[in-house]
Amino acid sequence: MRNIVLTIAYDGTNYHGWQCQPNGITVEQVVRQAVEKILDHQAKIYAAGRTDAGVHAQGQVVNFFTEKPIGLTNLARGLNSMLPEDIRVQRGFEADPSFHARYSARSKTYVYRVLNSLYDSPFYTRYAWHVPHILDVVKMDRVMTLVLGEHDFSAFKKKEEVYHSCVRNVITARVKRRGGLVYFVLEGTGFLRYMVRNIVGTIMLVGLEKITANDFSGILESRDRGQAGPTAPAKGLCLQRITY
Repeated sequence: MRNIVLTIAYDGTNYHGWQCQPNGITVEQVVRQAVEKILDHQAKIYAAGRTDAGVHAQGQVVNFFTEKPIGLTNLARGLNSMLPEDIRVQRGFEADPSFHARYSARSKTYVYRVLNSLYDSPFYTRYAWHVPHILDVVKMDRVMTLVLGEHDFSAFKKKEEVYHSCVRNVITARVKRRGGLVYFVLEGTGFLRYMVRNIVGTIMLVGLEKITANDFSGILESRDRGQAGPTAPAKGLCLQRITY
């Protein structure tokens, strides 16, 4: 049995997230249908991350099993000829049978983009949160370091979401500006649902000088979602890379 691994990029605007669900079309559903049509058998698709509705991916990783002898290049080309324009296979390889896209991952990197300019742009409107107000990016970057390491991130989880543990380990946490775009980069061994977007929404309050670094620290320590800032819009978030 072959274990096929694919890296997939997609624009999540038109999808109800990655994972199959009854109330709308999802990226997983579209990818699985294309895979099964080419392989001519049912296939269980395992993904590294379950992105939410409207969230994008540059480096989503999936794996599935097949006994078909089709070459990886032909498989990728065949899938891309069948998939809609907003989903594309980037590359593929054959892995050891023990490889699992989710459980073999060492870390995940998310990038959130904010277009910090007076006017919005049609070239970023699907991929960045437009904020026309002045942001103190230096202060935001400094406060962002408070999430580094192992913490209970209950204050930044999706409201009412239940977890066995809300402790997660953040490896990289940066905020940087490049022209009119502000990038939030978060790498961790795992994330709670909405965690990145809720951190971004709260850090934005720092940049707008609505809360202080001490306030942010208190929010993190409170473990209370009600004390944190708003959830940043889904369209600015991208699953950038999975590290194995």
